[in-house]
Amino acid sequence: MIPRLFYTQSLQRALGRNPVVALIGPRQCGKTTLARQILPPDHRNYFDLEDPLVAGLMENSKTLLEGLTGLVVIDEAQREPRLFPVLRVLADRPQNPATFLILGSASPELSRQSAESLAGRVEIIEMQGLNLSETGVQALDTLWQRGGFPRSFLAADEGDSFDWRRNFIRTFLERDLASLGFGMSPAAMGRFWTMLAHYHGQNWNGNEIASSMGIAPNTARSYLDALEQTFMVRRLLPWHTNIGKRLVKTPKIYFRDSGVFHALTGIRSHIDLLMHPKLGASWEGFALEEILRFHQPEEAFFYAVHSSCELDLLMLLRGRKVGVEFKRADAPKLTRSMQTVLADLDLDELWVVYPGTRSYELSEKVTVLPLSGCFESAGGAVV
Repeated sequence: MIPRLFYTQSLQRALGRNPVVALIGPRQCGKTTLARQILPPDHRNYFDLEDPLVAGLMENSKTLLEGLTGLVVIDEAQREPRLFPVLRVLADRPQNPATFLILGSASPELSRQSAESLAGRVEIIEMQGLNLSETGVQALDTLWQRGGFPRSFLAADEGDSFDWRRNFIRTFLERDLASLGFGMSPAAMGRFWTMLAHYHGQNWNGNEIASSMGIAPNTARSYLDALEQTFMVRRLLPWHTNIGKRLVKTPKIYFRDSGVFHALTGIRSHIDLLMHPKLGASWEGFALEEILRFHQPEEAFFYAVHSSCELDLLMLLRGRKVGVEFKRADAPKLTRSMQTVLADLDLDELWVVYPGTRSYELSEKVTVLPLSGCFESAGGAVV
């Protein structure tokens, strides 16, 4: 068992200041395990809506819940949309005798109900799989290869991990999408998801994908929306300030879990990964997710000028502009593009993240960092 200290502490703080807390994230990322560490599953205040008996009891949710005190956990909350207006009423009671922790995978219904019924009453915490600050830097290659889903990362060997991820993808397509309210063909979504893997780390081109699949561009966009809402992909938006240059205006697409990306591209082992043409894109996506999860910036973008300079990641971080460039190289050097980006965006600092172990400066504001060094620079450290 790997401690999830960041999420445990975040939950404890949120539960101390809100009547309702929603812990959301992809299936199998560890939400239920974390909740059961806070409240045992056999406790009378723990309700798992995947259990048909419990789901039946929720037919009369107000009667069931209004007499409870202390922490109440409701797992798979998106299965019972009628629950949310009841939670609003219970959250508004004097003295708040109960605090509600609801768990769920993202779905249109869960997002809509949380926004409408629980506005001003709920704090949302997004949970992902394991990250480098939890596994330790010594597990970097394993985490990159297998991804952060606990069962994939902790599998006995690479073969078991790969098989788990392939089964996860099949279940997601055949069961999860429908249960979350996305009415689309599993086969069509499977083809789209596999095709999208070729755009990992690249700009979204919906017309090109739609033409290849023989579907309408709006359909391709709806498929992308579904994968984004279920935490499978990240749509990184371009920096939008007008600086008098021809900026790239289409978003970049990243798979949020490197292990899922590798499973969809047939990468079974670390040796396969090192020989694969998507090696650089895989490293960029993995490192980008790690940095975004750890630093939690107020906003994040990429920056690109047509036929000119670009920056992989721009973070607005506690009043500072921090740029990040990902280089799969032994010893990155200062480039003209980096110097141009520094001036164009008036960056406070620029990190060049590479898979090495040594940090060194390229100029006053440009520093080459191993991935773990990006955590240390924020006042923390990966052990």
